[in-house]
Amino acid sequence: MKPFNVRVYGLLIHENKILIIREPFAGTIIDKFPGGGLEYGEGLIDCLKREFMEELNLEVEIESHFYTQDFFLASRFDDAEQIIMIYYKIKANDMSKLVVIDQDIQELIWKDLSELSPEDLTLPTDKLVVEMLLNK
Repeated sequence: MKPFNVRVYGLLIHENKILIIREPFAGTIIDKFPGGGLEYGEGLIDCLKREFMEELNLEVEIESHFYTQDFFLASRFDDAEQIIMIYYKIKANDMSKLVVIDQDIQELIWKDLSELSPEDLTLPTDKLVVEMLLNK
């Protein structure tokens, strides 16, 4: 059986802007929503809360489930691995605590929702999520 890689991402909207992070991955620079990979033994929400704390020093709360990828997607970095991506709308408990902890993060981008475009993100599922956000 080929492996699955479950990824959980947060859509953090603050003052009508959404957070995008820029970081290197597999030899390239990507712009993506914050979040990351599910670790063995943790639930989806625990994963998302851990990722935000590890990367950005933010305690977050789930507002709602936004989207679960419902189509096959091989990893663009390892075609033997299937990716499953899950997105939640979230809010930060205290934005004043936002600090980049993860040294891989090169930049935080706060993109105004009125200017947001699928082309602002690198990953295909992130682009789809942007289209869904814009059509709500």
